[in-house]
Amino acid sequence: MSHVSMPTLRRQPLDPPEEVLRLQEEGPIHRMTFADGHLGWLVTGYSTARAVLASPHFSNRPETMHPIVPSRLEIARRGVPPVTRGFFLRMDPPDHTRYRKLLTGQFTVRRIKMLEPRIAEITAACLDEMEAAGGPLDLVEAFALPIPSLVICELLGVPYEDRAQFQVDSQILFNLETGADEALAAIGRISAYLHGLIQHKRETPSDDLLSGLIEGGELDDEELIGVSFLLLVAGHETTANMLGLGTYALLTNPDQLAAMRDDPSVAENGVEELLRYLTIIHLGPLRTALEDVEIEGALIKAGETVAMHLPVANRDPERFPDGDRLDVTRPAGGHLSFGHGIHQCLGQQLARAEMRIAYPALLRRLPGLRLAVSPEEVPMRSDMSIYGVHRLPVTW
Repeated sequence: MSHVSMPTLRRQPLDPPEEVLRLQEEGPIHRMTFADGHLGWLVTGYSTARAVLASPHFSNRPETMHPIVPSRLEIARRGVPPVTRGFFLRMDPPDHTRYRKLLTGQFTVRRIKMLEPRIAEITAACLDEMEAAGGPLDLVEAFALPIPSLVICELLGVPYEDRAQFQVDSQILFNLETGADEALAAIGRISAYLHGLIQHKRETPSDDLLSGLIEGGELDDEELIGVSFLLLVAGHETTANMLGLGTYALLTNPDQLAAMRDDPSVAENGVEELLRYLTIIHLGPLRTALEDVEIEGALIKAGETVAMHLPVANRDPERFPDGDRLDVTRPAGGHLSFGHGIHQCLGQQLARAEMRIAYPALLRRLPGLRLAVSPEEVPMRSDMSIYGVHRLPVTW
């Protein structure tokens, strides 16, 4: 079995690296050399990725991981902390279970249904402002970023006018070229801001998720900072990039855009297909074996790190025939874009609701929507751990 390093170069902006697609043709799991020389594994097959993500024999703790790309070496060497104790994304049970349980009720299908009218209001207000401003403008700044940012700020109880600094700092943390000092400084700024907000809410609580967690009394300040940090940063970065990149994908596939715009019944399924086809998790997720585990005939030894390439796994022809084609009518359920297993994205129903409302509203309100530059001129987020577009100049 040959050893590969993680290929990251995308020749086509909407497709994963060709080298990884070729590896998938050879098999679902491959030996891979990590940036620090560690010999681990790269998973390209759908069922193999799903099996690793579901297995209790793998850890998600950062101290067990090996960095995939050279730019993350310094951060790994310096042991930059994953914020604080409450940052439960990077934990194993039982700690992960305790934090997750506290939050599950906030993100149920029923709770998100109650939020939908507000999401529709926020979307309509963004479109009003876009129409008043006229094109060309940057769709990321005017539409893709404000919708999920406003929603998560309202849900958590973060004043929206405070967004500028934490948006800048979250960009620093997602940038693959960020050094350890910069990362620590960004973590420090967001943590300090949230600490101040928590003190304020202790004195004057309101009807929001953060106030509810404070009143529940189960978390101390450090844990509250970690939990709210995760929800705030993850809650706007991921959906914002899906809205930007998804619109770019539709504008460069006009037949798919027409199907999403003209048939309201297509929107829900179309969102699943965009999630599958685009899979914005650019690198990772990673898991490290806690003991020797055999998966798909490969013996993964204790201490070996496994990188799953979800953009390629979500195009595995065994699970999604003709998966390299965007087809908003395809039954695309079961994709791995929200992960799988105990770490499956807590906010996935919220993200789905935001996209299900925002895409059709945008396409119907601005039927003449088109790129204001050639597709090749749109700056892609190849330098970030969450893929997307840095800007999307549009007009109508």
